[in-house]
Amino acid sequence: METERVQNIASTFEDTIPEAFIRSEHEQPAITTVHGVNLDVPVIDVSDPDEEKITRLIADASREWGMFQIVNHGIPSEVISKFQSVGRAFFELPQVEKELYAKPPGAKSIEGYGTFLQKEVEGKKGWVDHLFHRIWPPPAINYRFWPKNPPLYREANEEYVKYLHGVVNKLFKSLSLDLGLEEHELKEAVGGDELTYLLKINYYPPCPRPDLALGVVAHTDMCSITILLPNDIQGLQACRDGQWYCVKYIPNALVIHIGDQIKILSNGKYKSVFHRTTVTKDKTRMSWPVFLEPPPDLAVGPHPKLVNEKKPPKYKTKKYGDYCYCKLNKIPQ
Repeated sequence: METERVQNIASTFEDTIPEAFIRSEHEQPAITTVHGVNLDVPVIDVSDPDEEKITRLIADASREWGMFQIVNHGIPSEVISKFQSVGRAFFELPQVEKELYAKPPGAKSIEGYGTFLQKEVEGKKGWVDHLFHRIWPPPAINYRFWPKNPPLYREANEEYVKYLHGVVNKLFKSLSLDLGLEEHELKEAVGGDELTYLLKINYYPPCPRPDLALGVVAHTDMCSITILLPNDIQGLQACRDGQWYCVKYIPNALVIHIGDQIKILSNGKYKSVFHRTTVTKDKTRMSWPVFLEPPPDLAVGPHPKLVNEKKPPKYKTKKYGDYCYCKLNKIPQ
């Protein structure tokens, strides 16, 4: 069994938390959050028939913020509800049953049930447990990490993915056209049909000292784009002008993060959003990000059509797998 799960730690501490979860003062949310102000992250209605307007809004948000929320995205609310319900049910299973899906010790793959993901500079830990597994394309799926309980888990995930494709294609098309590329070129540059959808279910148990802990430490996403489905417990924060703000929860909206690979491909025209998650004292928070990942052996760099003598590349071209290894292990890129 891996290191003790945060879900178990949460049930054994009433007024304090272990030292490993207490953040330094420059990270503690009580000190570093701008309180009483929600960040007005752009909200885009992607059902608008004016496609040029949608493209412009998505591109502007990606340049200015690296983050936005989309509504009327075509994923039915009952599909979202079922998808969230089975994820929640997994984390409510007895511990011994959850451990059947644990990430094997020493495994190179990120897939599986786990707790600690990356090396942290100060050796601190996030107040979160997680379940990772790929949900697309079919050849990339390892059902060993898909829970058999609850019984509807697979059906709910497959239904969500079916509707997610339309969102993925709309995002890539808009970002590609705004860069002056053909509508298919940006998605092709991150793998095309081999683009992998990696689901992570985050489970943030109630925390006795939410003023001192973080769910997930401040970071940008390594992937191309993240499509995140939150629950109704506030927790996502984004950094704006060096300050940390809460991002307003909108029911059934999808939160879109521009990741490092799109920043690199666009040669810096789009920004990857610096974000983190906080926790609460008396409620469990969950989120369901889907990371759109290039194949590990695919080299990603500034798109050839976006660089020339006057606009030299700002980033190295690197295999995605190597990029992830360096970032997770805090090795300079």
